Order: sequence, then structure tokens, then C-alpha cells
Amino acid sequence: MKKLYRRWVERVCTLVWLSVCLAALISSAATAQSARVEVAGSARAQEPQQSPPSTPPGSGAEQKSPDSSQSQDQAATPAGSQGPEKKISAQEAQELFRSVDEILKFVSKDTSLAIREDVKRKLVSRDEVVAFIRKHMDEDDDAQRLRRSELVLKKFGLLPRTFDLQTFLLALLREQVAGYYDPKTKSVNLLDWIEAEQQKPVLAHELTHALQDQAFDLEKYMKAGDADLGASKKEPTVADIENDEISTAHQAVVEGQAMVVLIDYELSPTGQSVTDSPQIVEALKAGMLVGTPDSVEFHNAPLYIKEALTFPYRYGLDFEAELLTKLGKEKAYAGVFKKPPRSTREIMEPSTYLSGERLPALPLADFKNDFKAYTKFDVGAVGEFDAAILIDQYAGVEVSKRLYPHWRGGYYYAVRPKGDPSAPLGLMYLSRWSSTQKAGEFAFVYAKGLKLRYQHLRDVDDDAKPAPPKNYTVETLTGKHSYLSEEGPVVIEVKGDMVLVSESLDQDTTEKIERAVFAEKGTP
Repeated sequence: MKKLYRRWVERVCTLVWLSVCLAALISSAATAQSARVEVAGSARAQEPQQSPPSTPPGSGAEQKSPDSSQSQDQAATPAGSQGPEKKISAQEAQELFRSVDEILKFVSKDTSLAIREDVKRKLVSRDEVVAFIRKHMDEDDDAQRLRRSELVLKKFGLLPRTFDLQTFLLALLREQVAGYYDPKTKSVNLLDWIEAEQQKPVLAHELTHALQDQAFDLEKYMKAGDADLGASKKEPTVADIENDEISTAHQAVVEGQAMVVLIDYELSPTGQSVTDSPQIVEALKAGMLVGTPDSVEFHNAPLYIKEALTFPYRYGLDFEAELLTKLGKEKAYAGVFKKPPRSTREIMEPSTYLSGERLPALPLADFKNDFKAYTKFDVGAVGEFDAAILIDQYAGVEVSKRLYPHWRGGYYYAVRPKGDPSAPLGLMYLSRWSSTQKAGEFAFVYAKGLKLRYQHLRDVDDDAKPAPPKNYTVETLTGKHSYLSEEGPVVIEVKGDMVLVSESLDQDTTEKIERAVFAEKGTP
């Protein structure tokens, strides 16, 4: 489900990260003074920063000289600032451009990825970047995909009903946009409103993307598994569901590697690195979810947005750090491109990637026949990351940390009633867990969340809930439970290690789905 708007994450992930990363690095360096840990550039900690984030590939531009990039247009004014932004001088830009080659050599040494060709460089304005993002958001296919994503997230309760995702992403981009590498033009794009010295760690991050691209073709790598299942005329297969998180996992590899290099670059004057500085890594990850004081849009974002936008950086960093420790540099960088992870579970739990874990496929409904009264709206995987955020939102982070590692698969299928495009979105959601007990625990959390998602909800099975067993330690839901909401019926059914949810679907359709998904193994 995170993939619902992964393409927007890729473009808008020109976000909070690098300023947050630098702030976290500086803060953790101060905390570690007693351990004689110092972070390069910590003297800059007292200077105001503009929130340059790290960015994924995908933004385009042609090479331009520093002098010609000093636009005569009115300067963009970021949120919280007074008057036009200060632009770096042509001399500072030239010095920043000269630093590219030096930093590229550091990146190559740190990753063992060879420099195969020069990297072009360009200075861009905030308005240029925002205009590029807006152009792509306005394209028909992308706009429709974003709209479907928004409605499904709202159906799951992960976005408020009145939330405007496109408007928010544009505002967030305007507030937080930063440098990026463009694989189309093979150029690293630097920012004319960020102090040159502050952009050098950005360069370390983005030049990692340049060497990844030279070695493995980032565009091709990031497009793996990026099929739009909701727009496809074909019904999804087992393979489609299993492949639906590949692009998300790949993005975590790309950004996780770049985060390691960023930290290694900042720590290089001390002779330290990610592998021997766990306190730095933990401070950095914590800082990502907090943001900087001027990150108004990010602070106000729903939990799912914050978690989704930071996922490739936080969990990607942990994933790469684990591979560096267990496998060494070659397999942690080039090796993981040759044998990439396929799911958010493998990123969140690197041991499952290292062991080559393969989860059994979930049974599929007979979509064509079971949903005869409906039109397909969207479909996709609900991965371990999505399950973790669902649990976090409705039961808290501690319950989520305890329960999400027991996830073993999930997908959703969203529909509209034929001939009634204004009707509430119908939803089927199937998940599998490590045991019947864990399935029951998740079902209870999901049922608890219904009361927060619907204004009017009535449990029609109050008398059917069995008493807890004697060894009861956590709340669970067993059997089949039905509810009525302002958007129609809701059914949650637990059988064996699976949980089936049906929302706003008629009884006949729900019963067909039950027979299809529970009949395969004769689940009791």
C-alpha cells in the first residue's frame, strides 16, 4: 500500500531529510562529547538551515553554468521566512561545482562503486524544482493514480477524510525541496538558495545516486515492480501481489546506501563511520520523524505520510548498515543491486533478506466473478510497513513493534458499485499472520480502529464475543464479527492465521469472497 503513491514519494522525497540528518548528526555529536565524538562541520550547528532533504531520482534538467543559473525572476520565499531568499554567489557556486569531483572520489572509495564518467552539475532555483514537480503531478495518468491512492488511504483511515494529498505534497515540496540527481540527464542538481558549505553532505548523498546509476541504471532499477495494478484491465495474479512492493524495497536500497555515505562523509574527519557510530545513526533516525523547527507542513502531516516519506531513509539506512556489518562493502553496495530485496518486510527485518525467506502466497478471490456488481478501483499489496502503521495508528507504537514482525502477507482490492461513482468505496483486505493468536490480535486492533474511522458504528455481534481464555494476555478477536456504519456493513473474520476484512460490500459479495479465500486450505 505504501506503493500507492511511491512515485510522489520519489519526487517529493526531495524533502526534510538532509537538513534533518545534519541537525541529528550535529546533535548526536554534542551528546557524544564525553566519548570524544565530533561531527565534521558541527561549528555550523548554530547557523539557520533551510531544510535541504535528500532526493530520489526522477527530476530532470539540463546542465547549466553557475552564472547563467542566477535567475532574474523573483526569488521564491519559503515558509516562515521574511522577504526573498538569499542566493549563493557565482563564486560560491563555482567552488561548490569544483567540490563535486573531490566528493565523488570519496563516494567511490566509500562504496567501491567505480567512477565510469564525469557527473554533470547544475544550479537550480526552488521555483524550477517546484515547476518540474507540478508539471508531472498535472499529467493525466499520474493525477489519476494519485487520486486513487488518496481515496484508498482514506478508506483505511490513514488519511483524514478532508485531507487534500496533492495540495499537501506541493506545499511540503515548496517548504522542504533540496538537491537531487537526475538519471535522465546524468546531472546532479544543486540549489541556489542553500549555503554552499551545507550542500556538500547533500552532494555526498546525491553523488552516491550518480555512481549507482552508472553501475546499475537507476531508472530501470526503480521501475521494477512499478505496474499500476489499479489501472490494468487484467485482474491481479499471485505474482502481481508478490511483486507490488519491489519498487519500494528498491527505493530503500538506493536511499539507504546514500544515507550511509552521507554519514560517513560527515564523520570522515574523525576517522569514524556508520558501522562504528550507532549513536549517530539512532539520533539521525529519530530526527527524521521530528523534522526541523521550520518544517511546518511536515510537522502537521498525518502519521502515515511522515512514516512513508521517511521509510526509505530510516529503514534503508538500517538495512544497509546490517549488510555492511554482516556481509561487507561489496555485497552491501553492488551485491544488493544484483540480488535486491523484494518487500518492505525484508527491508525492515534484514534477517529475512539474509536468510532468503519466502512466504507462501495468499489465496486470491475470484475477482471477476465475486465482484460482478462492482468496478475495480484499485488493488495492491498491504506490506509489513503498511500493517505496522495501521497498528501504530490504532494501538500505539509499542503494540506495533511487537506485532508487525508477525505479518506474513496482505493485499487489498477496492471497488465502486457499478453505475454509482459517488457511492462509498468498497474494500476487501486479506492478511496473514504467524499464528492464529497473532491474527486475532491484529483483528482486534483493526476493529478498534473502526470506531475512529466511522462517525456512526454499531457492533451487531455484541453478544457473540467469546470470553478470553485463562491464559489471556492481550486482547484478540476471534471468529466473525459484523458492524454497521454510515458507509455500509463491515465484516472482520478470523480463520486460522488469516484475517479477512470486508467494508461497504453487499452480503452476497462478502460471502463469495469468504468461500474463495478460506476454501483453498479448508481453513477451519
